[in-house]
Order: sequence, then structure tokens, then C-alpha cells
Amino acid sequence: MISVNINGRIEQIDAPPDMPLLLALRDILQMRGSKYGCGISQCGACTVHVDGKPSRGCQLAIGDLGNARITTIEGLNSRIGEAVRTAWQKLDVVQCGYCQSGQMMSAAALLASKPKPTDKEIDDAMDGNICRCGTYLRIRAAIHLAAELIG
Repeated sequence: MISVNINGRIEQIDAPPDMPLLLALRDILQMRGSKYGCGISQCGACTVHVDGKPSRGCQLAIGDLGNARITTIEGLNSRIGEAVRTAWQKLDVVQCGYCQSGQMMSAAALLASKPKPTDKEIDDAMDGNICRCGTYLRIRAAIHLAAELIG
């Protein structure tokens, strides 16, 4: 059994230590907000926060997490998380939606470190989160709106 701090709760995971966090979340803990996209840390669909920093769950072995605090889209309940969700809904960002939990996790991490990001800062922070539907302009606009909502 491996103990992992996920969304403020200690979860006991009965799995090998080299199991990717994403698979443990989806298959064992039934937390399906983070998506499997490419499996090689290139698309961002599996983005979670590890101690507040965006990280790719498909490449993180659960045995390597130690005491790290993991936050998934299901646990993104902060003021920033609420602002991101509200902005995404107001601007109708989602098209197919597959990448959006990863996009929102990256956006929340950006806003936690840069409350009023520029377009370039947004583009840099979101680089590596691929949207097959091409909603990048709406994502950028939603991040600006979320920043306004946060105040």
C-alpha cells in the first residue's frame, strides 16, 4: 500500500510504486477528471498540481510522490479554482472538453503565481497543453477574465 495525499486526504493505493499517478487516480480511485492523452507528458490532458505546481500525472510514479500534496481538478476548490471555472463557463471555452481539466489546472497554477498575467505569460504557461479543437483564444480570454474575477 502506498499513501498519497490527494485533495487534502490521505489515500491508500494498493498498486506497484511505478504505477503512474494518472492511472491510480482514474483506475483505482475512480477520479476521472484528469485525462489520458498521449502518455508521454506532451499534451497536458493529465495535468495535476504537485505541491501547487502543474505536473503531468502520466509520468509521475506514485511511489515517488512521498509527502507531496496532489491536487486534481476534482479538488480545485480554491478561490482561484472557482474563478477559473466561472470564466470557462462564462466564455464557453469548452468545445469537446477532453483537454479542459488539464488546461484549467495549468491556468489555476499560473494565476496563483501571476495574478495578472500578460498574453505572453499566459502563452508560456499554457505551452504544452494541447487543445485539438483550437480553443486557445478562448482559453486566454478566460484566464484574463478569471484574473479579473479574483481581483
